[in-house]
Amino acid sequence: MEKEKFFIDDGYIRELLKIKVSDEETDRILDRAENFEGLSHRDVAALINTENEAHWKRIFDIAGKIKEHIYGERIVMFAPLYISDYCVNRCKYCGFKCDNSFERKKLSMDEIRSEVKILEEMGHKRLAVEAGEDPVNCPIEYVLECIKTIYDMKLKNGEIRRVNVNIAATTVENYRKLKEIGIGTYILFQETYCKEAYEQYHIAGPKRDYYYHTTAFDRAMEGGIDDVGGGVLFGLYDYKYEILGLMLHNEHLEKKFGVGFHTISVPRICSAEGVDRTFPYSVSDEDFKKLVALIRIAVPFTGMIISTRESMEMRKELIKRGISQISGGSSVEVGGYSSRKNGGSQFVLNDSRSADDIIYWLMEQELVPSFCTACYRKGRTGDRFMSLAKSGNIKNVCLPNALMTLKEYSLDYGSEKFRAKANELIEKKIPLIKNDKIREKAKENLIRMENGERDLFF
Repeated sequence: MEKEKFFIDDGYIRELLKIKVSDEETDRILDRAENFEGLSHRDVAALINTENEAHWKRIFDIAGKIKEHIYGERIVMFAPLYISDYCVNRCKYCGFKCDNSFERKKLSMDEIRSEVKILEEMGHKRLAVEAGEDPVNCPIEYVLECIKTIYDMKLKNGEIRRVNVNIAATTVENYRKLKEIGIGTYILFQETYCKEAYEQYHIAGPKRDYYYHTTAFDRAMEGGIDDVGGGVLFGLYDYKYEILGLMLHNEHLEKKFGVGFHTISVPRICSAEGVDRTFPYSVSDEDFKKLVALIRIAVPFTGMIISTRESMEMRKELIKRGISQISGGSSVEVGGYSSRKNGGSQFVLNDSRSADDIIYWLMEQELVPSFCTACYRKGRTGDRFMSLAKSGNIKNVCLPNALMTLKEYSLDYGSEKFRAKANELIEKKIPLIKNDKIREKAKENLIRMENGERDLFF
């Protein structure tokens, strides 16, 4: 890609931020959103500065409608696994930055097994492998060995069925290696799309190369990875600029590769050990709710992820606005699941509840915690997933798969009280499966699970 044709144009974004449209045009844009058509970056720019509370109420309402229509009451569960905190980058906002003084660590394969054992005992089936950037202490070969070890680890009925990966921007060759070993989604946060701000925050190290970092998904897709997950660290720069950067990036990928982001994460900057705690672009709670709702109506078929950076109250609110995936029982330090106490963590958690507590909390709200990894293993990825999602056919398998994974979790890890709650919820949701044949098959599979079978899915 030639730099003069680069898809992020600072001047263009700043012009977009000046767009003002009439109330009538705003209503037309929102009509399209309400029909699950998604929005262009210019549509988003037209909405982003509205001060009309009636418009924001409608945006929130549409976001909730999209969440219910496309994702139903399912919430996908995952956990991060930090394998190495060695890092050669000096990024102002990150606890792993190279000039932060703490004893660095990377996990041995035996330590990986210990961590995964704990995660499997917690019931997790989906992990996000995380690592700092250090080509000597954390080369791609080490990452690949970690992924293989994770997939090979089985504990009674426990197993990790999907490993997503969040590592530094790399080469097409290395992305091919990740594809070959069977990763799910490749995740990379842009941090900020504003090049000037990006270079101010990234003081030294390979991550300072804005162009190389921002084009990582192009190389990933060229390497055969068809599910990529984007995101920015809200609070590093004006959140309105960042949203437009995300939209332009998504459109670029759709135009070039036929599919945009599989997921978008919305982390908000928070404190970390050894990090300057002054963030001039910090996003208020109210603006945070607005930006989540706006992204949801703009890309209705893209999964949205919220981490334990946010409090229980905020996560509950954002689920209504369109969040479809959350982490639970997370540790953000290397070896953290095995109670390593003296290391560094990337940031401070605001929701430190156990996975079991979070899952029960979701069920109390009549939400269905889902451990489903069926699409990944059935080849429903990339443009194949998106075509099913946009046609509405994906719903035929999502709810039954979610209910079956909840049943599996309750049988293997739940207390008597938990199992009773899960069974009550499952009985209430089964009639919502519209396809008669799939509904009856799901009922049959639930009985098979009671009799000891596992990993049944559509």
